[in-house]
Amino acid sequence: MKTPTVVNGAIMPDACPTGGIGTIPVGGVVATKNAIHPGMHSADICCSVMLTDFGQVNPKTIMDKAHAVTHFGPGGRDRHHQFRFPDELRADFEKNNFLADKNLISIARSHLGTQGDGNHFLFVGQSEKTGNTMMVTHHGSRGVGARLFKKAMKVAEKYRQKLSPETLKQNAWIPFDTAEGQAYWAALQIIREWTKTNHQVIHNAVVEQSNARIENRFWNEHNFVFQDNDVFYHAKGATPLDKRFLPDVTGPRLVPLNMSEPVLIVSGETTSNNLGFAPHGAGRNISRSAHRRAQIDRTIEEIFKEETADLDVRFFSNEIDITELPSAYKNADTVQSQMTEFGLGQVDDKVIPYGSIMAGDWQKNAPWRRKS
Repeated sequence: MKTPTVVNGAIMPDACPTGGIGTIPVGGVVATKNAIHPGMHSADICCSVMLTDFGQVNPKTIMDKAHAVTHFGPGGRDRHHQFRFPDELRADFEKNNFLADKNLISIARSHLGTQGDGNHFLFVGQSEKTGNTMMVTHHGSRGVGARLFKKAMKVAEKYRQKLSPETLKQNAWIPFDTAEGQAYWAALQIIREWTKTNHQVIHNAVVEQSNARIENRFWNEHNFVFQDNDVFYHAKGATPLDKRFLPDVTGPRLVPLNMSEPVLIVSGETTSNNLGFAPHGAGRNISRSAHRRAQIDRTIEEIFKEETADLDVRFFSNEIDITELPSAYKNADTVQSQMTEFGLGQVDDKVIPYGSIMAGDWQKNAPWRRKS
């Protein structure tokens, strides 16, 4: 908050610390004047969620078809299993100074239809109100966004040294009213469209494979930068409620909790303290390594069986990652009660969990870990 461009800030109840002192935490919202701070939206640009309502379809059918068409883990799809990179979107990449990079465009093509690792997921459940089967995907802009982030941080560092060398490096910014600021803002919008397309190709493939139809669909990002005149709201893990941030988004917003808890379908208004945002999930309790140490007296299989009882939970790598199980996250009821207490959105419906797919511990058997 000591960064000279900052005019306001908020922190959500699902927040968890990341990085050193002076680093925006996951669950933080920072508003700045005439400045875009790449470090305040992080490398996972446009991390977002999309929901498709399949109507009265067996959730296992959707789960099985989704498992067959999605892709988790490092890297992208091989040439024979890639989705078509839309020509218009590719042309946008080629016209932008930050994105007109052959290697980056190649990654954009191969990473389309992939979900990455970490806390990204594919969730299947049923509406508490209608009983309809719904699928929710959670991921960001993959290697494409990560490459853009690195380029932007270099540009921001150049301005930091010139304008405010006493500002922490992670909080460097690109002035919006410069040529580079305009180009970067445009690049962010292109990455947003790529990420939305990334969700869509997975959802559409599941629709096609299951012979189902789309009853409803909506999405929202929760890790992005939102503009209101000359003020830029950096939401590093916060769900935008205010319609002025998402003029092209209709319908409610999505707040996932953990694999054993419902995905919340929410709406809400801007208040004096929420800056127009709600939490983006349940947030981690402790670091991954600390969580592993706390579970050392039990086997991975025992932990998995206990925490995923009655759920269809799958890891794409076929290796269980206990750091993504429910006990690694904040209590979902507490987050929901704090949403009510602090006016952070109202719950309109819940997607009751049937199962989910995550990357799992793909590094366990990674090539560099295998003995010759």
